[in-house]
Amino acid sequence: MDSVLLVVLGGAIILALGYVKRRLASFLAQKPQDYVEGQPQFDLRTHLNGPIVCEGIIYGPLGRVTSRFVADFDVEWSGNVGVMKERFLYDDGSTQDREWHLTLGNDGNIQARAEDVVGTGVGAQTGSAVQLQYRIRLPEQSGGHVLDTVDWMYLAPNGTIVNRSQFRKFGIQVAELVATMRPRNSVDQPLKEAA
Repeated sequence: MDSVLLVVLGGAIILALGYVKRRLASFLAQKPQDYVEGQPQFDLRTHLNGPIVCEGIIYGPLGRVTSRFVADFDVEWSGNVGVMKERFLYDDGSTQDREWHLTLGNDGNIQARAEDVVGTGVGAQTGSAVQLQYRIRLPEQSGGHVLDTVDWMYLAPNGTIVNRSQFRKFGIQVAELVATMRPRNSVDQPLKEAA
């Protein structure tokens, strides 16, 4: 009986430590307030504006790269309302288009909508970072699953945005995305010309 109690107690301790780690020392534990003092200050209307080049990778549930991509974004703002058009080219030759509709509150809170987003995403720009949380519906060819998504964008000193996103189903991480975004320059070839 004592050995069963020790196994149960040991299992409970492991679960409790896992929970504490997830809440206090993980990607999900970050809060917008953690970046209030960060420099340079991230302003979506300034740093996520105009033609942008994006390059990134997607990790699968086992931590291996499952896809690589490049993308062209075009972002236009009218006051605190922005439209971000995205065109992705994946390493398998497939493409994907998405259009985000962003509303930035005077308090830094963000609302975000897109065709493949269930409901409205919410987030905040604070200091040197932007957080966005939403539920995304995968394309039918990828199973049509709805995943809980947490995006963090961090502004680097040179103006490049580093994006890290995690996707979960039933609380279990099933994918992660890491990408950079930077203003398009004269040597960048647009996707429509490269394809």
